[in-house]
Amino acid sequence: MSSNSTTGGTSTVSAGGLPSRRNTELGLLVFAVVIPVFAYANVGLAKNGTLPAGMIGYGLGLGLLAGVAHLLVRKFAPYADPLILPICTLLNGLGLVLIWRLDQEPGVRPENAAPGQLMWSALGVALFLAVLVFLKDHRILQRYTYISMAVALVLLALPMFFPPVNGAKIWVTIPGVGSLQPGEFAKIVITVFFAGYLMVKRDALALASRRFMGLYLPRGRDLGPILAIWALSLMILVFETDLGTSLLFFGMFVVMLYVATERTSWVLFGLLLSAAGAVVVASTTTHVQDRVDNWLNPLQLGANGGVTETAQVMYSFGSGGLFGSGLGEGFTRLIGGIAVKSDYILATVGEELGLTGMMAILVLYGLLIERGIRTALAARDPFGKLLAVGLSGAFAIQVFVVAGGVTALIPLTGMTMPFLAQGGSSVIANWALFAILLRISDTARRPAPAPAPNPDVEMTQVVRS
Repeated sequence: MSSNSTTGGTSTVSAGGLPSRRNTELGLLVFAVVIPVFAYANVGLAKNGTLPAGMIGYGLGLGLLAGVAHLLVRKFAPYADPLILPICTLLNGLGLVLIWRLDQEPGVRPENAAPGQLMWSALGVALFLAVLVFLKDHRILQRYTYISMAVALVLLALPMFFPPVNGAKIWVTIPGVGSLQPGEFAKIVITVFFAGYLMVKRDALALASRRFMGLYLPRGRDLGPILAIWALSLMILVFETDLGTSLLFFGMFVVMLYVATERTSWVLFGLLLSAAGAVVVASTTTHVQDRVDNWLNPLQLGANGGVTETAQVMYSFGSGGLFGSGLGEGFTRLIGGIAVKSDYILATVGEELGLTGMMAILVLYGLLIERGIRTALAARDPFGKLLAVGLSGAFAIQVFVVAGGVTALIPLTGMTMPFLAQGGSSVIANWALFAILLRISDTARRPAPAPAPNPDVEMTQVVRS
């Protein structure tokens, strides 16, 4: 069967008979572009009573980005997972609509943020394509295990030399470019180090242990890696007052450690160390302590004389109800501060799309995480498995930390909701993250090459005939 034939009109079939699912991806991308354009029109009708003037340009721009990405995926990663690109496009598109919707409200800072976010999104897609084109095999990254550690440490240390923003030192200011958040890129680089390190050390970490009360306890010498990462996360929390990044790195390492060793004792030690570190830092660092106090007592008077932002977000969710007030008809602009388009973007979703829209967004994130874990299960090499688990785990932890903070399940951390919230560093880094996952997926699903024909067998068949 030729490589251009299809099965049921939805799946391109290779010479080996395995469907590449690129036509399925193309069909889903159509919906991933149409839905944000429809949402864009809803906002314009709600705010001005007419279709917005930039709707056609926005739709063509988003469609062009999605189309180019699809063509290059079809060429350079033909067997990659067909759901990842459409879901990323849909979330990014909806995020642009929500940011533009908040741009229409007076007093919401920063003003006119949607054009800048569109530019960062285009750069993110460009990096996504560059990774697919130039990273021919994800196993090449294994060569740079310890270089990745050094690069990650540099990225994490850079913000300490810049002034804090809103109480946290997580930004690096570049003249002419703006502010970047190195921690977003560090999460990818440090995952490469974790995957390479644990692939080599997993046998020692899994087999050399002592049994106590039904648990396999690690030896003292094997506790070194987890203690080092715990200390690193505490230093990030103390020197940069960045609760979200410290939770992300430590949690990601514990997840990868459990997957590599299959020992629940590592998870137990990780939770104990995480809880101990959080209690110590929260009791000594004013910025973190304030966020914990706002979480525990959301109805207390804030610095502006009114209730805290946590309480205002709770009011937004309550007024949204089951189906929401409608895009463009909410009042999340009343939330104080400058985090309406970043930290609290989910408040706009909850108020204007209701519980139904909120669950739809969370299901999309859940699907992305599920496809990442599925990629890890399909990977044929241990480094690819650990790398896919680490990237998926980092994404999952970030979604949980942000959504949990906004919904008051845990204290607010200040991280951005991937693809949805305003933030150039976040959208670029997450496009790159899923490009690596697509490369692993393509390698895992690609059919094995057919064995070379044996001339002796052919000659025997000719003689017999």
